[in-house]
Amino acid sequence: MSSSVRPHAKIVHKVRHTLEQYAIIVIYLYVCFSAIMLMKAAVLKDVGISFTPWGFAAIKALILGKFMLLGHDIGLGEQFKGRPLIYPTLYRSFVFVVFLFVLLVIEEIVVGTLHGDSIAQSLAEAFGGKLFETLASVLIMFLALLPYFAIGRLAGVLGAGTLARLFFIDGRWPATST
Repeated sequence: MSSSVRPHAKIVHKVRHTLEQYAIIVIYLYVCFSAIMLMKAAVLKDVGISFTPWGFAAIKALILGKFMLLGHDIGLGEQFKGRPLIYPTLYRSFVFVVFLFVLLVIEEIVVGTLHGDSIAQSLAEAFGGKLFETLASVLIMFLALLPYFAIGRLAGVLGAGTLARLFFIDGRWPATST
C-alpha cells in the first residue's frame, strides 16, 4: 500500500510545485505588465484617449507564464552555470526574451488563422507600423526578466528556502556557520 501512496505523493508534490512556480511567474509578469499599461494609459490620457488594458495585462501574464514554465522545463538558457551570476542572468534573460517573442509571434499567427486571416495579415495586424513599440516591448521584457532570473540564480546559490527566509522571515545574515 505504501508503494502506491509514494508515486501519488510525488505527483501531488510536483503539481503543487509547478502551480506555485506558475503563480509566482504570473504575478510577477502581471505587476510588470500593469506598470507598463499604467504608463501607456497615462500617456494616452494626456492626448484625450481612454485606455484601460488591465485584462490585457492579466491575459498576457497568464500566457507568458505558461511559456516561461515551458522554457524552464526544457532547460532553456541553462549555460554558464558556475560562472559569476551576471553571465547566466543576462544570457537566460536574453534567451527567454527571444523564446517568448517567437512564441508570441506563433500565437498571433495561430489566432489570426483561426479568424480567417493569412499569416501576413496576422503579422501586419500585430506588428505592422509598430516597430518602435515592438522593440520597446522586447527591451522592457528583457529588463523585467533580469531581476526575475537574478533572484532565481541567487536563490539557487544560497540553497533551498534561504532567500525566502531572508526576505520574509528572518533577515539576519549569518557571516559564518558555527
